[in-house]
Amino acid sequence: MLHKGEFGEIVQMATDTIRSNKLRSALTVLGIVIGVAVVIGVSSIGRGLDDNVRDRLATVGPNVIFVFHLDPLNFGRMTEEMRTRKELTVDDADALRELPHVAAVSGALRIFNQQFGTGTYAVKYGDRKAKNTMIEGNTASMLDVEDLPLNGGRWFTDSDDQHRSSVVILGSDTAQELFGSRDPLGQEVTVEGRTFQVIGTLGKIQSVANAGKDPLNNRVIVPLFTFRQMHPEMKQLWIVVKATSHEDMPKAMDEIREVLRRRRKVPFDKPDNFSMFTVESVGEVWNQVTGGLFIGMFAISSVGLVVGGVGVMNIMLVSVTERTREIGVRKAIGARKRDILLQFTLEAIILTAVGGIIGILVGAILVWTIPELWPSLPARMSMFWVTFGFSSAAGVGLIFGIYPAWKAANLDPIESLRYE
Repeated sequence: MLHKGEFGEIVQMATDTIRSNKLRSALTVLGIVIGVAVVIGVSSIGRGLDDNVRDRLATVGPNVIFVFHLDPLNFGRMTEEMRTRKELTVDDADALRELPHVAAVSGALRIFNQQFGTGTYAVKYGDRKAKNTMIEGNTASMLDVEDLPLNGGRWFTDSDDQHRSSVVILGSDTAQELFGSRDPLGQEVTVEGRTFQVIGTLGKIQSVANAGKDPLNNRVIVPLFTFRQMHPEMKQLWIVVKATSHEDMPKAMDEIREVLRRRRKVPFDKPDNFSMFTVESVGEVWNQVTGGLFIGMFAISSVGLVVGGVGVMNIMLVSVTERTREIGVRKAIGARKRDILLQFTLEAIILTAVGGIIGILVGAILVWTIPELWPSLPARMSMFWVTFGFSSAAGVGLIFGIYPAWKAANLDPIESLRYE
């Protein structure tokens, strides 16, 4: 067993050797630094996205059911039957309102860029313009279904919808872009060449990407029939149902399925030709999609650690060769195998541990910088991944440093003294 003084002396010798070869040591740990920084960066972005998606889903409400004629959670190839399905209608939505376990129903149509999830239109007020704005048509019951933050003014009524009134609700970013600090209520804006009166504004909605940057904050909402008057070609209606409670959701879904199957004339031996899903099912799909993605990203980023470990082993083997005579001298004056083994192993661990610390600092800088440069990429560090990164670095030093240390410890002292 090593005494405290002996161990301290070996540690001192290991650190002195590292300091005497500063450039070599820096180049040796570069791979470790990159590997740890990338692991922390990737994991922080993944955690940030995951937390924000869960926060957003939580705001939708635990007893909300979405109904659509297609299955948006199916990422596979659509069958011929799916492509030829009839869209849902406003009458379908009206038929669901009277169900015993349904509290409220709304129907929505929306125009947006499916590739980027943003809007495609410009909304104008005087010489000011809000670009990439989504246009949405919805029913007066939307506020009863979704917990939208109405910042000022009022929501449109059933009468507004039936009379195709030219009234509009502005998203928070749209209102800010068009009016700044002015009160938009009562003002007139132009949407697709049609003049609308602003009757309400929404507060900011929590973003999946980054606070204040969500496309849902840059949108205008008009009565559903007004929207259909503007875009009669748009028929892909979303029906959003609020169940009487979270516990009643299975009953509500059974009732919805029964009504829609009857209205859409689905034979009893055929599957549904529409889709229903909840916040929980969206969360499950998100876990499936991101789980494999983040594992792949983590595996790729871990390559840096492996490359760094190979570099450590290579340099340590070179160091053993260069210090063969020194090892022979140490053994000749009484150094034991375990002393040599410990010294070279400690050198590898200290090198990679220092690389791990630097990698954590670089990773922290990345986590701070990425959202500033790309607001759509949130990043949140976690102590688990910081600890994992440092432990991985030290572990790489131990694993890849063992063989050079073993080789050094087993050198023949006589042959080592003869080495030139």
